Amino acid sequence: MKPVKKEIFRAYDIRGIVDKDFDPEWVKMLGKACGTYFRRNKITRVAVGHDCRHSSPIYQQKIIEGLVETGMDVIFLNMVATPLFYFAIKFINLKGGIMITASHNPKDFNGFKVWANESTIHTTEILKIYEIMKNQDFFPAKNKGIATEMDIVPAYIHHLTSDGSLDHSVKVVVDGGNGAAGQVCAEVLRKIGAEVIELYCEPDGDFPNHHPDPTVLENIKDLQQMVQKENCIGIGLDGDGDRIGVLNEHGGIVYGDRLLAIFARDILKNHPGAAIIGEVKCSHLLYEDIKKHGGKPIMWKTGHSLIKAKMKEENAILAGEMSGHMFFADRYFGFDDAIYAAKRLVEILAKNPGKPLSTYLSDWPKTFSTPEIRMECPEQIKFQVVARALEYFKQQYDVIDIDGVRITFPDGWGLLRASNTQPVLVLRFEAESESRLEEIRRLIEEPLKNWIEELSS
Repeated sequence: MKPVKKEIFRAYDIRGIVDKDFDPEWVKMLGKACGTYFRRNKITRVAVGHDCRHSSPIYQQKIIEGLVETGMDVIFLNMVATPLFYFAIKFINLKGGIMITASHNPKDFNGFKVWANESTIHTTEILKIYEIMKNQDFFPAKNKGIATEMDIVPAYIHHLTSDGSLDHSVKVVVDGGNGAAGQVCAEVLRKIGAEVIELYCEPDGDFPNHHPDPTVLENIKDLQQMVQKENCIGIGLDGDGDRIGVLNEHGGIVYGDRLLAIFARDILKNHPGAAIIGEVKCSHLLYEDIKKHGGKPIMWKTGHSLIKAKMKEENAILAGEMSGHMFFADRYFGFDDAIYAAKRLVEILAKNPGKPLSTYLSDWPKTFSTPEIRMECPEQIKFQVVARALEYFKQQYDVIDIDGVRITFPDGWGLLRASNTQPVLVLRFEAESESRLEEIRRLIEEPLKNWIEELSS
């Protein structure tokens, strides 16, 4: 069996390389550790699902073996997108579960998202599972649990389509990226009255057409071509269906903060004063727009588990991330679901026939921004670099430090934060002119490079 490496127990999930970081027997022991964690949290019945990666079915089998050895009863869902796993927990009224997925990581990766009580666990709670596993401190069950199979797909599709059809038909290309969500997304949209063109919706763990991450330009080229040919919107899904990418009718990317603003405007018509959460990488224009349309904007940390926890705390009705995680507590359960987000977007377009998606935020002033920039930084010093940046920049500028360092200028902003999943610093910048954008980048990037060099030596 593979050794238990602490570094694969990450901030939001457990994730590593198949046959290098874990093997089937390792996964069985993880099942026992998760079962022990559940038992200590008074949870005795859980769901297990998996994405379409080739290693996922055997991992499902092994994790169930480990769970039942600790006396857990398991409902296994087989291949589903992550939002269907979340839905199953709500629908069956469970308090726990494990989703086997590496989301949008390359095909040789796999991983495990763990749900306990109200949401997916993160940070210190994930490390508790590591400690149980490292110490082999497993729950001594007198009797084994029972595992039963369930097909959650019909109930999920019924739930998403039972509140009526579209006011007008909307044409959409769905690029499933050969992940676990494409076919269900296409069926949901068709059932509510959309005209759907499928692209790579067949699940295939080799991801033969492109990598299943719709936030990367290289991965949406085929979708862009199809959208331009058909003169309609495009929806791209990541490998496990919890992140959405959207293209307007010209093939232009609707970034996560702009998509969140479109959703917020629609929801605030019926829920004035509602709290809406964005994360630190989102444009300042988003927060201004939420306020302008009668909402309460909240800036929070990056990370789907952290956002879900903050939604509960603030009783927020909607949240979103630049990466395409969209969370609806309005008419839904508050978890990130790209299929449900696609449905809500299509509904908005159907209420405004003839209004192109590209015109929806035409009143926003033009700004210049970068995508996420990833600056390599050794794992052992990345948080030290961020701490040094905080001390340096807060002496001269207005700084928000809820997640890294966000420096606000009268005509723009810059962000730097340590990635929770990779040995990199994540940066993003926005300004009112291209020349000012370059100035802000230099102002922040040059000292960063010096600190990385200094702390690495």
